[in-house]
Amino acid sequence: MRKKIVAGNWKMNLNLQEGVALATELKEALAAEKPNCDVIICTPFIHLATVAGVVEGTVIGLGAENCADKEKGAYTGEVSAAQVKSTGAQYVILGHSERRSYYGETVEILKEKVDLALANGLKVIFCIGEVLEEREANKQNEVVAAQLESLYHLTEEQLANVILAYEPVWAIGTGKTATAEQAQEIHAFIRGIIAGNFSEKAAEEISILYGGSCKPSNAKEIFSKPDVDGGLIGGAALKCADFKGIIDAWN
Repeated sequence: MRKKIVAGNWKMNLNLQEGVALATELKEALAAEKPNCDVIICTPFIHLATVAGVVEGTVIGLGAENCADKEKGAYTGEVSAAQVKSTGAQYVILGHSERRSYYGETVEILKEKVDLALANGLKVIFCIGEVLEEREANKQNEVVAAQLESLYHLTEEQLANVILAYEPVWAIGTGKTATAEQAQEIHAFIRGIIAGNFSEKAAEEISILYGGSCKPSNAKEIFSKPDVDGGLIGGAALKCADFKGIIDAWN
């Protein structure tokens, strides 16, 4: 059985005190009503060690939003996979569209990041997805296939520690949402790519999350599709009620 997952990506929001308050509220909400899926929150680096203490021993997993493509050394301002792991985090988001577009992260850079994250015992939430121009030119399949090249060198054993997140970049923060049918179509294509590069078994076991303006109002419909295994949630992850509303779509 593939894991059902709802992961929150806080991005560059919430100061430390606000982050601790949100994590505490979420912990209490999920203690009162156990979720029917895995729940992960991915926070800014400065929150990790403190929030790890808040969610320890609960159903909530913890992740970082990024890590460096270098092991250690004179890289001022960077945070390594080993440092992320040392905070108590279990996951890291890599390849987010914002990292690719604003910071020029390439297939090769992301390959290094994936390798270092896995070597340090982190599970990777690996993001792929097309921008509006690519979708309008009907190039979404070739775009996501090219982005997945950062993973093709992995063994199936390593791939078992990767979660994929498809994000239609044109639907992030715009209020536009891919229809449930569009989400299913490309998720099925992605699963086929994994089958072709690894095996049918690997494709069947990998969780693929949808990451484009998912809200409590549309989560149930999107999650009902056979190749959609949950969501990577941005804005709606910053309010406990909204995030729990999406988690509850699995009930």
